[in-house]
Amino acid sequence: MKPLWFKAATATNPGLLVRLGAIGAVMLSVTGAFAYTGGWLSPERLTQDRMMAAFRDANGTHVGFRRNHAKGVCVTGWFESSGQAAAISKAAVFKTGHVPVVGRFALAGGTPFQPDAPNTVRSIALRFLPPGGEEWRTGMNNIPVFPVNSARGFYEQLLAFSPDPATGKPDPAKIKAFLAAHPETARALALIKKRQITSGFADSSFNGLNAFRFVDAAGASLPVRWSVVPVQPVAADAAEQPEAGDENYLFDDLIAQIAQHPRQWRLIVTIGQAGDSTDDATQPWPEGRQQIGAGTVTIDQASSEDSGRCTAINYDPLVLPAGIEPSDDPLLSARSAAYARSFTLRAEEKHEKPPSAVTPEQVQVGGKS
Repeated sequence: MKPLWFKAATATNPGLLVRLGAIGAVMLSVTGAFAYTGGWLSPERLTQDRMMAAFRDANGTHVGFRRNHAKGVCVTGWFESSGQAAAISKAAVFKTGHVPVVGRFALAGGTPFQPDAPNTVRSIALRFLPPGGEEWRTGMNNIPVFPVNSARGFYEQLLAFSPDPATGKPDPAKIKAFLAAHPETARALALIKKRQITSGFADSSFNGLNAFRFVDAAGASLPVRWSVVPVQPVAADAAEQPEAGDENYLFDDLIAQIAQHPRQWRLIVTIGQAGDSTDDATQPWPEGRQQIGAGTVTIDQASSEDSGRCTAINYDPLVLPAGIEPSDDPLLSARSAAYARSFTLRAEEKHEKPPSAVTPEQVQVGGKS
């Protein structure tokens, strides 16, 4: 039953009824949008919070740390562009010259105090800061392909590989069922298993596993993937296990090497051809694709995440300058959403965060505490 004020107002002003109806429709749509985003209308829809819960189930709770690639160290340096990529991208970062870089080396996984091990996936994240206010953020791993090609696949992989509370180890039956349901992951893992495992971060190559598009000044675009390849030689003793008790040996070695001399990587852009997959990060592109040496990344300083410049950076892969655009890879938007939620959570928890595994003292003495 409508109140008397409503009847009187709409009787003398019929347009008011239309406006009130429009306001109600807007409010209903906003409420619906929040409900959809929160997953209230679709309990099976994969939301940011459900993804964060899967990381927690797989890795435990680690307050104040990133939900993935949790163990890391900040680095800074610069990028010296060769100018060669400027022909296919109008991004300012590819103009000949020198731009600052804020980066982070890390190990995959959501456990910030895990012991360093040769087989653990290593990563480098870079934030390029060219003049003009734009920036480019990218994360790369030392594997040739990504193990899944969708957010749902990543979520189901986390669940399948999570430790069973009864044994403390993943359930082989769950893993077998997951791989049977995701043959693309089985193929990708076979490629990942064959990768070269080098002695440390400094002699690792890192690959941006998603496809993007470079756009030139005329508006023409090309599919691309990129990698950074070490200038320093690859060590021969790459597969050696660390000494007993040296749980931070990869980070200690990296810090010591940077303190001795800056480390460098060449930024290599690979140009895709018609038929090369841009929406499936589990599929490698064929050998022999055209490559461009876009420039050199130099890292000359390291710092603990307890005090470093990378600590407050969300290395969102969709933070892109004009001249670099996303491809149709669905993982890009999924990664962006997960990174955003992880960033918000750790920002809320920063006052409760314990010290990182790599301390400022370790960095100050060149790696060894």
